[in-house]
Amino acid sequence: MKQTPTNGFSKWRARVADYLSLERNVAIASVVVFLLGFGEELWKKFVPKYLEALGATTPIIGLFGTAEDLFDALYQYPGGWIADHLGRQRAFLIFITLTSAGYVVYLVSPSWPFLFVALALVMAWQSMASPAIFALIGDSLPRERRAMGFTLQSILKRLPIVIAPIIGGIVIASFGIIRGIRFGLLVTLALAALTFLLARKIDVTINAAKATNIRGVWQSFHLALRRLLISDIIIRTCEGMTGVLTILYVTNVQRFSVAQYGTLIAIQMTTSILVYLPAGKIADRVGRKPFVIVTFFSFALFPIAIVLAPGFKLLVVAFVVGGLREIGEPSRKAMIVDFAQDNIRARAIGLYYLVRSLSITPAAAIGGLLWKISPQVPFVTAGIIGLVGTLVFAATVEEKYAG
Repeated sequence: MKQTPTNGFSKWRARVADYLSLERNVAIASVVVFLLGFGEELWKKFVPKYLEALGATTPIIGLFGTAEDLFDALYQYPGGWIADHLGRQRAFLIFITLTSAGYVVYLVSPSWPFLFVALALVMAWQSMASPAIFALIGDSLPRERRAMGFTLQSILKRLPIVIAPIIGGIVIASFGIIRGIRFGLLVTLALAALTFLLARKIDVTINAAKATNIRGVWQSFHLALRRLLISDIIIRTCEGMTGVLTILYVTNVQRFSVAQYGTLIAIQMTTSILVYLPAGKIADRVGRKPFVIVTFFSFALFPIAIVLAPGFKLLVVAFVVGGLREIGEPSRKAMIVDFAQDNIRARAIGLYYLVRSLSITPAAAIGGLLWKISPQVPFVTAGIIGLVGTLVFAATVEEKYAG
Protein backbone atom coordinates (compact mmCIF):
# COMPACT_ATOMS: atom_id res chain seq x y z
CA MET A 1 0.00 0.00 0.00
CA LYS A 2 1.35 3.40 -0.97
CA GLN A 3 2.17 5.66 1.94
CA THR A 4 0.33 9.00 1.85
CA PRO A 5 2.23 12.23 2.63
CA THR A 6 0.05 12.66 5.72
CA ASN A 7 0.97 9.22 7.06
CA GLY A 8 4.63 9.89 6.31
CA PHE A 9 4.53 13.16 8.20
CA SER A 10 2.75 11.49 11.13
CA LYS A 11 5.40 8.81 11.38
CA TRP A 12 8.19 11.41 11.16
CA ARG A 13 6.51 13.45 13.90
CA ALA A 14 6.14 10.35 16.04
CA ARG A 15 9.85 9.52 15.62
CA VAL A 16 10.85 13.06 16.59
CA ALA A 17 8.54 12.98 19.60
CA ASP A 18 10.00 9.64 20.67
CA TYR A 19 13.59 10.89 20.26
CA LEU A 20 12.90 14.03 22.31
CA SER A 21 10.80 12.19 24.95
CA LEU A 22 7.93 14.50 24.00
CA GLU A 23 5.31 13.10 26.34
CA ARG A 24 2.24 15.34 26.30
CA ASN A 25 2.54 16.78 29.82
CA VAL A 26 6.30 17.30 29.48
CA ALA A 27 5.76 19.10 26.17
CA ILE A 28 3.13 21.40 27.68
CA ALA A 29 5.31 22.21 30.70
CA SER A 30 8.31 22.90 28.43
CA VAL A 31 6.30 25.29 26.25
CA VAL A 32 5.05 27.08 29.38
CA VAL A 33 8.66 27.42 30.57
CA PHE A 34 9.69 28.84 27.18
CA LEU A 35 6.87 31.37 26.90
CA LEU A 36 7.18 32.75 30.42
CA GLY A 37 10.96 32.74 30.13
CA PHE A 38 10.83 34.63 26.86
CA GLY A 39 8.54 37.26 28.36
CA GLU A 40 10.67 37.72 31.47
CA GLU A 41 13.97 37.90 29.60
CA LEU A 42 12.66 40.90 27.63
CA TRP A 43 13.15 43.02 30.77
CA LYS A 44 14.65 40.92 33.58
CA LYS A 45 18.31 41.77 32.87
CA PHE A 46 17.40 45.48 32.97
CA VAL A 47 15.58 45.51 36.34
CA PRO A 48 18.58 47.10 38.15
CA LYS A 49 18.30 50.06 35.77
CA TYR A 50 14.52 50.11 36.38
CA LEU A 51 15.18 50.31 40.12
CA GLU A 52 17.66 53.11 39.53
CA ALA A 53 15.16 55.01 37.35
CA LEU A 54 12.58 54.72 40.14
CA GLY A 55 14.98 56.23 42.67
CA ALA A 56 16.84 53.28 44.19
CA THR A 57 20.46 53.70 45.29
CA THR A 58 23.23 51.19 44.57
CA PRO A 59 22.96 49.57 48.06
CA ILE A 60 19.21 49.14 47.50
CA ILE A 61 19.88 47.47 44.15
CA GLY A 62 22.34 45.12 45.88
CA LEU A 63 19.69 44.36 48.52
CA PHE A 64 17.27 43.55 45.71
CA GLY A 65 19.69 40.90 44.42
CA THR A 66 20.05 39.44 47.91
CA ALA A 67 16.26 39.33 48.29
CA GLU A 68 16.01 37.43 45.00
CA ASP A 69 18.48 34.81 46.22
CA LEU A 70 16.63 34.49 49.54
CA PHE A 71 13.23 34.05 47.89
CA ASP A 72 14.75 31.48 45.55
CA ALA A 73 15.85 29.40 48.53
CA LEU A 74 12.79 29.81 50.75
CA TYR A 75 10.18 29.20 48.04
CA GLN A 76 11.47 25.82 46.88
CA TYR A 77 9.98 23.60 49.60
CA PRO A 78 6.57 25.33 49.77
CA GLY A 79 6.37 24.96 45.99
CA GLY A 80 6.99 21.24 46.32
CA TRP A 81 4.39 20.95 49.11
CA ILE A 82 1.74 22.63 46.95
CA ALA A 83 2.57 20.41 43.96
CA ASP A 84 2.32 17.23 46.09
CA HIS A 85 -0.88 18.18 47.91
CA LEU A 86 -2.87 20.01 45.23
CA GLY A 87 -1.53 18.25 42.13
CA ARG A 88 0.73 19.41 39.32
CA GLN A 89 -1.92 21.21 37.28
CA ARG A 90 -3.31 23.26 40.17
CA ALA A 91 0.21 24.09 41.32
CA PHE A 92 1.10 25.43 37.86
CA LEU A 93 -2.05 27.56 37.76
CA ILE A 94 -1.40 28.99 41.24
CA PHE A 95 2.23 29.83 40.43
CA ILE A 96 1.34 31.48 37.10
CA THR A 97 -1.40 33.52 38.78
CA LEU A 98 0.90 34.74 41.57
CA THR A 99 3.63 35.56 39.08
CA SER A 100 1.20 37.48 36.85
CA ALA A 101 0.18 39.56 39.86
CA GLY A 102 3.88 40.34 40.31
CA TYR A 103 4.14 41.49 36.69
CA VAL A 104 1.23 43.88 37.30
CA VAL A 105 2.95 45.33 40.39
CA TYR A 106 6.17 45.79 38.36
CA LEU A 107 4.12 47.49 35.67
CA VAL A 108 2.35 50.05 37.88
CA SER A 109 5.04 50.65 40.52
CA PRO A 110 5.40 54.40 41.20
CA SER A 111 8.63 53.96 43.20
CA TRP A 112 11.30 51.35 43.93
CA PRO A 113 9.89 49.84 47.22
CA PHE A 114 6.99 48.37 45.25
CA LEU A 115 9.46 46.35 43.17
CA PHE A 116 10.33 44.27 46.24
CA VAL A 117 6.64 43.33 46.52
CA ALA A 118 6.63 42.49 42.81
CA LEU A 119 9.74 40.33 43.24
CA ALA A 120 8.13 38.34 46.06
CA LEU A 121 5.24 37.48 43.72
CA VAL A 122 7.24 36.91 40.52
CA MET A 123 9.56 34.43 42.24
CA ALA A 124 6.54 32.13 42.64
CA TRP A 125 7.19 30.92 39.09
CA GLN A 126 10.98 30.96 39.09
CA SER A 127 11.33 29.10 42.41
CA MET A 128 8.05 27.56 43.56
CA ALA A 129 7.37 26.03 40.15
CA SER A 130 10.77 24.37 39.89
CA PRO A 131 9.95 21.31 42.07
CA ALA A 132 6.62 20.95 40.26
CA ILE A 133 8.35 20.89 36.85
CA PHE A 134 10.91 18.33 38.05
CA ALA A 135 8.19 16.17 39.61
CA LEU A 136 6.00 16.34 36.50
CA ILE A 137 8.86 15.04 34.35
CA GLY A 138 9.42 12.27 36.90
CA ASP A 139 5.69 11.43 36.90
CA SER A 140 5.36 11.42 33.13
CA LEU A 141 8.51 9.65 31.94
CA PRO A 142 10.14 6.35 32.86
CA ARG A 143 13.57 6.45 34.45
CA GLU A 144 15.41 5.70 31.19
CA ARG A 145 13.84 8.71 29.40
CA ARG A 146 14.06 11.39 32.09
CA ALA A 147 17.43 12.86 31.11
CA MET A 148 16.06 13.52 27.64
CA GLY A 149 12.94 15.06 29.16
CA PHE A 150 15.09 17.46 31.17
CA THR A 151 17.14 18.16 28.04
CA LEU A 152 14.09 19.49 26.19
CA GLN A 153 13.04 21.59 29.18
CA SER A 154 16.57 22.97 29.60
CA ILE A 155 16.86 23.99 25.94
CA LEU A 156 13.51 25.78 25.97
CA LYS A 157 14.46 27.48 29.24
CA ARG A 158 17.73 28.85 27.83
CA LEU A 159 16.71 29.81 24.30
CA PRO A 160 14.98 32.97 25.58
CA ILE A 161 18.21 34.02 27.33
CA VAL A 162 19.91 34.13 23.92
CA ILE A 163 17.11 35.90 22.04
CA ALA A 164 14.87 37.99 24.30
CA PRO A 165 17.41 40.36 25.96
CA ILE A 166 18.50 41.57 22.51
CA ILE A 167 14.89 42.42 21.62
CA GLY A 168 14.31 43.97 25.05
CA GLY A 169 17.47 46.04 24.74
CA ILE A 170 16.35 47.44 21.38
CA VAL A 171 12.92 48.35 22.81
CA ILE A 172 14.47 50.00 25.88
CA ALA A 173 16.94 51.93 23.71
CA SER A 174 14.01 53.22 21.66
CA PHE A 175 11.56 54.08 24.45
CA GLY A 176 13.75 54.55 27.53
CA ILE A 177 14.16 52.41 30.65
CA ILE A 178 10.75 52.88 32.27
CA ARG A 179 8.57 52.83 29.15
CA GLY A 180 10.65 50.07 27.53
CA ILE A 181 10.46 47.75 30.53
CA ARG A 182 6.75 48.41 30.96
CA PHE A 183 6.18 47.52 27.30
CA GLY A 184 8.06 44.26 27.93
CA LEU A 185 5.88 43.60 30.98
CA LEU A 186 2.72 44.00 28.89
CA VAL A 187 4.05 41.38 26.47
CA THR A 188 4.88 39.12 29.41
CA LEU A 189 1.36 39.45 30.83
CA ALA A 190 -0.09 38.42 27.47
CA LEU A 191 2.20 35.38 27.36
CA ALA A 192 1.28 34.55 30.97
CA ALA A 193 -2.39 34.46 30.00
CA LEU A 194 -1.54 32.02 27.21
CA THR A 195 0.52 29.83 29.54
CA PHE A 196 -2.39 29.73 32.02
CA LEU A 197 -4.60 28.26 29.29
CA LEU A 198 -1.89 25.76 28.33
CA ALA A 199 -1.28 24.70 31.95
CA ARG A 200 -4.96 23.79 32.28
CA LYS A 201 -4.30 21.00 29.77
CA ILE A 202 -1.77 19.29 32.07
CA ASP A 203 -3.23 15.96 33.12
CA VAL A 204 -1.05 13.71 35.24
CA THR A 205 -2.11 11.27 37.95
CA ILE A 206 0.01 11.23 41.09
CA ASN A 207 -0.02 9.07 44.19
CA ALA A 208 -1.79 10.53 47.20
CA ALA A 209 0.54 12.88 49.06
CA LYS A 210 2.14 11.23 52.06
CA ALA A 211 1.49 13.11 55.30
CA THR A 212 4.96 13.97 56.52
CA ASN A 213 6.78 17.04 57.73
CA ILE A 214 10.02 18.50 56.43
CA ARG A 215 12.06 16.29 58.78
CA GLY A 216 10.33 13.21 57.41
CA VAL A 217 11.07 14.34 53.86
CA TRP A 218 14.77 14.73 54.75
CA GLN A 219 14.83 11.27 56.33
CA SER A 220 13.38 9.86 53.10
CA PHE A 221 16.45 11.02 51.15
CA HIS A 222 18.35 8.14 49.62
CA LEU A 223 21.99 8.05 50.73
CA ALA A 224 23.06 8.65 47.13
CA LEU A 225 20.85 11.78 46.98
CA ARG A 226 22.50 13.17 50.12
CA ARG A 227 25.93 12.52 48.62
CA LEU A 228 24.88 14.20 45.37
CA LEU A 229 23.63 17.18 47.40
CA ILE A 230 26.97 17.53 49.18
CA SER A 231 28.96 17.55 45.94
CA ASP A 232 26.38 19.86 44.32
CA ILE A 233 26.75 22.37 47.18
CA ILE A 234 30.52 22.36 46.73
CA ILE A 235 30.20 22.87 42.97
CA ARG A 236 27.63 25.67 43.31
CA THR A 237 29.88 27.37 45.83
CA CYS A 238 32.52 27.36 43.10
CA GLU A 239 30.01 28.94 40.69
CA GLY A 240 28.61 31.45 43.17
CA MET A 241 32.04 32.72 44.20
CA THR A 242 32.73 34.17 40.74
CA GLY A 243 29.32 34.42 39.09
CA VAL A 244 28.80 38.14 39.74
CA LEU A 245 32.51 38.89 39.34
CA THR A 246 33.01 37.45 35.85
CA ILE A 247 31.75 40.51 33.99
CA LEU A 248 33.97 42.72 36.18
CA TYR A 249 37.03 40.60 35.45
CA VAL A 250 36.41 40.52 31.70
CA THR A 251 35.64 44.25 31.38
CA ASN A 252 37.72 45.88 34.15
CA VAL A 253 40.77 43.60 34.39
CA GLN A 254 41.04 42.15 30.90
CA ARG A 255 39.74 45.41 29.35
CA PHE A 256 37.21 43.93 26.94
CA SER A 257 34.02 45.81 26.16
CA VAL A 258 30.54 45.06 27.48
CA ALA A 259 29.52 44.21 23.91
CA GLN A 260 32.33 41.64 23.71
CA TYR A 261 31.18 40.22 27.03
CA GLY A 262 27.68 39.88 25.59
CA THR A 263 29.17 37.94 22.67
CA LEU A 264 30.91 35.61 25.10
CA ILE A 265 27.64 34.95 26.92
CA ALA A 266 25.94 34.15 23.62
CA ILE A 267 28.77 31.71 22.77
CA GLN A 268 28.39 30.09 26.18
CA MET A 269 24.62 29.64 25.82
CA THR A 270 24.92 28.38 22.25
CA THR A 271 27.45 25.77 23.39
CA SER A 272 25.08 24.64 26.13
CA ILE A 273 22.17 24.27 23.72
CA LEU A 274 24.26 22.34 21.18
CA VAL A 275 25.47 19.75 23.70
CA TYR A 276 22.10 19.17 25.38
CA LEU A 277 20.46 16.85 22.85
CA PRO A 278 23.27 14.35 22.23
CA ALA A 279 24.29 14.34 25.89
CA GLY A 280 20.74 13.75 27.13
CA LYS A 281 20.12 10.93 24.67
CA ILE A 282 23.41 9.16 25.39
CA ALA A 283 23.00 9.58 29.17
CA ASP A 284 19.65 7.79 29.09
CA ARG A 285 21.38 4.87 27.34
CA VAL A 286 24.76 4.53 29.05
CA GLY A 287 24.29 6.14 32.46
CA ARG A 288 24.35 9.56 34.08
CA LYS A 289 27.52 9.63 36.18
CA PRO A 290 30.11 10.34 33.43
CA PHE A 291 28.11 13.34 32.22
CA VAL A 292 27.72 14.78 35.71
CA ILE A 293 31.48 14.39 36.25
CA VAL A 294 32.15 16.32 33.01
CA THR A 295 29.72 19.02 34.15
CA PHE A 296 31.33 19.37 37.57
CA PHE A 297 34.83 19.39 36.08
CA SER A 298 33.75 22.15 33.65
CA PHE A 299 32.49 24.19 36.61
CA ALA A 300 35.96 23.87 38.14
CA LEU A 301 37.81 24.63 34.92
CA PHE A 302 35.75 27.66 33.82
CA PRO A 303 37.02 30.27 36.36
CA ILE A 304 40.61 29.09 35.92
CA ALA A 305 40.30 29.26 32.12
CA ILE A 306 39.12 32.87 32.39
CA VAL A 307 42.14 33.86 34.44
CA LEU A 308 44.54 32.03 32.10
CA ALA A 309 43.13 33.60 28.91
CA PRO A 310 45.58 36.30 27.67
CA GLY A 311 43.44 37.37 24.71
CA PHE A 312 39.91 37.31 23.36
CA LYS A 313 40.33 34.10 21.32
CA LEU A 314 41.31 32.09 24.39
CA LEU A 315 38.55 33.81 26.33
CA VAL A 316 36.13 32.41 23.76
CA VAL A 317 37.54 28.96 24.54
CA ALA A 318 37.00 29.64 28.24
CA PHE A 319 33.34 30.47 27.66
CA VAL A 320 32.90 27.35 25.54
CA VAL A 321 34.11 25.50 28.63
CA GLY A 322 31.51 27.50 30.55
CA GLY A 323 28.88 26.22 28.14
CA LEU A 324 30.00 22.65 28.72
CA ARG A 325 28.94 23.05 32.35
CA GLU A 326 25.45 22.17 31.13
CA ILE A 327 26.37 18.88 29.45
CA GLY A 328 25.39 16.83 32.49
CA GLU A 329 22.68 19.07 33.93
CA PRO A 330 19.78 16.99 32.54
CA SER A 331 21.50 13.90 33.98
CA ARG A 332 21.94 15.54 37.40
CA LYS A 333 18.31 16.64 37.47
CA ALA A 334 17.18 13.18 36.40
CA MET A 335 19.21 11.66 39.24
CA ILE A 336 17.48 13.91 41.77
CA VAL A 337 14.08 12.79 40.47
CA ASP A 338 15.18 9.13 40.36
CA PHE A 339 16.20 9.23 44.04
CA ALA A 340 13.05 10.98 45.30
CA GLN A 341 10.14 8.85 46.56
CA ASP A 342 7.09 9.04 44.28
CA ASN A 343 4.52 10.20 46.86
CA ILE A 344 6.70 13.04 48.19
CA ARG A 345 8.64 13.71 45.01
CA ALA A 346 7.99 17.45 44.66
CA ARG A 347 8.69 18.12 48.35
CA ALA A 348 11.94 16.14 48.20
CA ILE A 349 13.08 18.17 45.19
CA GLY A 350 12.05 21.39 46.90
CA LEU A 351 13.95 20.47 50.06
CA TYR A 352 17.03 19.53 48.02
CA TYR A 353 17.13 22.99 46.42
CA LEU A 354 16.27 24.75 49.67
CA VAL A 355 19.30 23.21 51.38
CA ARG A 356 21.54 23.83 48.37
CA SER A 357 20.51 27.46 47.90
CA LEU A 358 20.85 28.38 51.58
CA SER A 359 24.24 26.64 51.78
CA ILE A 360 25.78 28.63 48.93
CA THR A 361 24.39 32.05 49.94
CA PRO A 362 27.74 33.31 51.38
CA ALA A 363 29.74 32.34 48.27
CA ALA A 364 29.35 35.64 46.38
CA ALA A 365 30.27 37.71 49.43
CA ILE A 366 33.37 35.57 50.01
CA GLY A 367 34.35 36.02 46.37
CA GLY A 368 34.03 39.78 46.77
CA LEU A 369 36.34 39.76 49.81
CA LEU A 370 38.91 37.62 47.98
CA TRP A 371 38.80 40.08 45.05
CA LYS A 372 40.28 42.71 47.39
CA ILE A 373 43.41 40.55 47.72
CA SER A 374 43.69 40.20 43.96
CA PRO A 375 41.07 39.84 41.19
CA GLN A 376 42.56 36.46 40.28
CA VAL A 377 42.24 34.99 43.79
CA PRO A 378 38.48 34.25 43.84
CA PHE A 379 38.70 32.60 40.40
CA VAL A 380 41.61 30.31 41.34
CA THR A 381 39.99 29.52 44.70
CA ALA A 382 36.69 28.70 42.98
CA GLY A 383 38.51 26.38 40.57
CA ILE A 384 40.11 24.47 43.45
CA ILE A 385 36.76 24.18 45.25
CA GLY A 386 35.20 22.91 42.02
CA LEU A 387 37.84 20.20 41.67
CA VAL A 388 37.13 19.08 45.22
CA GLY A 389 33.42 18.88 44.45
CA THR A 390 34.09 16.83 41.33
CA LEU A 391 36.25 14.36 43.27
CA VAL A 392 33.66 14.10 46.04
CA PHE A 393 30.94 13.21 43.53
CA ALA A 394 33.13 10.74 41.62
CA ALA A 395 34.20 9.00 44.83
CA THR A 396 30.92 8.89 46.75
CA VAL A 397 28.00 8.50 44.28
CA GLU A 398 28.08 4.91 43.04
CA GLU A 399 27.53 4.16 39.37
CA LYS A 400 24.61 1.83 40.13
CA TYR A 401 22.70 4.79 41.60
CA ALA A 402 23.77 7.28 38.92
CA GLY A 403 22.67 5.28 35.90
